[in-house]
Amino acid sequence: MAKKLYVGGLAWATNDDGLRTAFAQAGTVTSATVMTDRMTGKSRGFGFVEMEDADAQKGIEMWDGKELDGRRIRVNEARPREERGPRREF
Repeated sequence: MAKKLYVGGLAWATNDDGLRTAFAQAGTVTSATVMTDRMTGKSRGFGFVEMEDADAQKGIEMWDGKELDGRRIRVNEARPREERGPRREF
């Protein structure tokens, strides 16, 4: 089973392929996605990497607090998305 990792503090230039390549050094990467703004298409500065359970801890240890594309990144296990209240109408 795969484990999802949260990766924060990404450089604006980091893309899905760069994220996948970096974490592949720690083991098998199932998916790597840099989150982008819907309107502009620019990076939001964070992303998610899905790795095999055995490799996920290695990925955290290898990259948490290290530099990727000139920025110090934070890596930890992703938490489930919290439910948000209804949107306000203007």
